[in-house]
Amino acid sequence: MKRQYFKALAVSLMTLCLIALAPAKAHAQKFALIDMEYVLKNIPAYERANEQLNQVSKKWQAEVEALNTEASTMYKNYQNEVVFLSQEQKKAKQEQIMQKEKEAADLKKKYFGPEGELFKKRESLMSPIQEEIYNAVKEISELRGYSLVLDRASDTAIIFGSPKIDISNEVLAKLGYNR
Repeated sequence: MKRQYFKALAVSLMTLCLIALAPAKAHAQKFALIDMEYVLKNIPAYERANEQLNQVSKKWQAEVEALNTEASTMYKNYQNEVVFLSQEQKKAKQEQIMQKEKEAADLKKKYFGPEGELFKKRESLMSPIQEEIYNAVKEISELRGYSLVLDRASDTAIIFGSPKIDISNEVLAKLGYNR
């Protein structure tokens, strides 16, 4: 999931750069590459944020699974005693089971939905890191006159990129992580 997020970020940045360059005439353009996976792996704050996200995700997943297990147990008990229950009791038990299943589904959506708690937590932890990287890339690009910086780690069909134009280590150095 994190790879998809950074992939989308890279594609968005690349698209914005291409749009910005569209009006430019036949100026000589300079390009650079960055390996976002490499950069991120070398930023301790990113690794800590990922670990924090994994821990909270596991905790929340356990909560959802506990509710699902509870609903499953209620259903098994219902099946075992269904022959002894009146229509009203059957209906009440079925409603309790459905309510427990709904609780589990609602909790799952709350934590893991598109705008759920995990998404918000990821945003709050990763946005400052991404902003720092973006600013470092922007400074280096302005200093060196790069028109476009592509992410070689994304699947944007970069077949070859010379190591001479890879600014990954320079970005890390700008961020204070010498390699």
